Amino acid sequence: MRPHLLPLTAAAAAVLALLPSAAAASGSAASGFTITDPRIKESSGLAASRIHPGVYWTHNDSDDGPYVYAVDSATGKTVARITLTGIGSPRDVEGISLGPDGRLYVGDIGDNLGGSWNHVWIYRFAEPKTLKDATLKAEQFTVKYADGPRNAEALMVHPVTGRVYIASKDEKAGGLYEGPQALSASGTNTFRRIGDVPWVTDGAFSPDGGRLALRGYLWARTYPWKDGRPSGDGEAVAAPWQGQAESVTYTADGSMLMFGAEGVGSRVVAVPVAPTAKPSPSPSAPGAPAPTPGAPAAPESGSFTKGALVLVLALAITLAAKRLLRRRLKA
Repeated sequence: MRPHLLPLTAAAAAVLALLPSAAAASGSAASGFTITDPRIKESSGLAASRIHPGVYWTHNDSDDGPYVYAVDSATGKTVARITLTGIGSPRDVEGISLGPDGRLYVGDIGDNLGGSWNHVWIYRFAEPKTLKDATLKAEQFTVKYADGPRNAEALMVHPVTGRVYIASKDEKAGGLYEGPQALSASGTNTFRRIGDVPWVTDGAFSPDGGRLALRGYLWARTYPWKDGRPSGDGEAVAAPWQGQAESVTYTADGSMLMFGAEGVGSRVVAVPVAPTAKPSPSPSAPGAPAPTPGAPAAPESGSFTKGALVLVLALAITLAAKRLLRRRLKA
């Protein structure tokens, strides 16, 4: 959880409670599930299992330990908690993705100070065939960025090539980074920037590897994936309003995008994938997402307009509260 976002998030939640029509118009689907395990307080990543239908893997943001949880979407209950061994002490786990090799990749890639650590880690372990609490040995990979340390929350493994990608989180200079063809546990894995992206809190590839979905707090888009790069401006997705919105994944059949958020008892919302989405070419940067940092969804979805209104009102509430507090202190 980001401490500096707590006042704004709380205020935004209060405003949303007063604006049910805006929340309903955001395009959130009725289907989905609620995570009921009280141990999952800051779900910050999602990955759909391929061998256990309806099961989603998730993890806490930070200060939890080397744990990964399997949640049954039919009940919202945890059906397995995996304790990872063979790794160091996780600092800020922010993403999870399933590779074509049947192994789960966990991204300990967060850095809330925006580049205070000169390396981060990725952990990898085989998805268990039996769902029960277990202790599993994981591989640990050291990661550095070619252009220096940065904060990141999105880890994506391509379901065909197995290549790992990371999207950094920066208001003005977010980037999509490509890892080496194969990760090495014995040396440093250098990730190189291959494109610009908006403020990203999570991302996921479609099961066939043909599209890349990225989300932020106020927006979500999917991009055609061509020649190892995202292509064009992509298409807006009507992501639900979720406050600390930090996770997204495709369902195993690729028909839905599942959007999750932090918080105890958080809701995972399913949004249907548009079957006939067509990419719009980017005139400025072919082969890379063109939206500016923090770019909203397309106007027709209404996402950015309502989101901006909510944040403006929330900010106004926060400032008004501070002024009132100052007046009382002076009195």
